[in-house]
Amino acid sequence: MTQEVWNAVDSYITNMLVGSDAALDAALQASADAGLPPIAVAPNQGKLLHLLALASRARSILEIGTLGGYSAIWLARALPSDGRLITLEADPKHAEVAQANIDRAGLADVVDIRLGVALDTLSKLAAEAAGPFDLVFIDADKPSTPEYVSWVLRLSRPGSLIVIDNVVRDGTVADPASDDASVQGMRRAIELLASDLRVTATALQTVGTKGYDGLAIAYVTSGG
Repeated sequence: MTQEVWNAVDSYITNMLVGSDAALDAALQASADAGLPPIAVAPNQGKLLHLLALASRARSILEIGTLGGYSAIWLARALPSDGRLITLEADPKHAEVAQANIDRAGLADVVDIRLGVALDTLSKLAAEAAGPFDLVFIDADKPSTPEYVSWVLRLSRPGSLIVIDNVVRDGTVADPASDDASVQGMRRAIELLASDLRVTATALQTVGTKGYDGLAIAYVTSGG
């Protein structure tokens, strides 16, 4: 199979099951116009996040890695009227673009963008007793993913769902000798999920417009 086939299938799925949306399309265009990297989740992946949030009846969501706010819009739209989403972004330019996109989508009162290095912000969230969060989406710098998972477990509860993007890394996640810091970060994150008795988890390989990658999903079974 080729990237051309993957793109065609993603287009078919998106056209049939996702459709076009003015606010989401505008968020992608504004991000591109601002020179943000084209690494937002694909539309069908955004719809998957939305469905996971709906299925888990999430009222509070934490996102690590905002970029242009595309995935935040998908997630926030699944929240009830009194729900909230906190999204963490280290880059001021990204946060500015995301805020405009979120405002345009009518979600300014739902989404709270926290600017700063995520590990510092997570510490502050813990100090604020901001959790527990019902659903967490981790899609930030890959070498720090194990540390994000550790913090997220402190900010979760039994029943919380944790989704981690980009875990397969074109298949290199299976190579223990890789000298890629992102690969090693994902390997350590998966090892953490495998060894931590508070969660049960799995991971899936995916192909599509974003190439060959995958995601991990963990369900928090106990606290402490």
